[in-house]
Amino acid sequence: MRLNAYDSSKLYKQEMKAYHDKKLLKKSFQLGQQVLLFNSKLRLFLGKLKSKWSGPFTIKEVKPYGVGELMDPSSDDSKRSWVVNGQRLKLYHGGNIERITTILNLQDP
Repeated sequence: MRLNAYDSSKLYKQEMKAYHDKKLLKKSFQLGQQVLLFNSKLRLFLGKLKSKWSGPFTIKEVKPYGVGELMDPSSDDSKRSWVVNGQRLKLYHGGNIERITTILNLQDP
């Protein structure tokens, strides 16, 4: 009975892996393209109006297996770059992004 449960569990894991791998999209990026980066660690304000995408960033280098090296064209230090997984990127098609900052002044009661 234990051996049957082990085989059943192994078969289930293989089927679930194949199902989830089928849902992954193959993305190919070229050098110099503008992309948006998905910020999965954004937990400051939970809500529908807060955007989870930041950017646009420029692709500096494309590495194997869908990895991209990004650089921020609006920063002062143009040599600053970082490497991210290609699944966290999507192509930026243009337009202005309005970055809104809110300042809250807190006072003691």
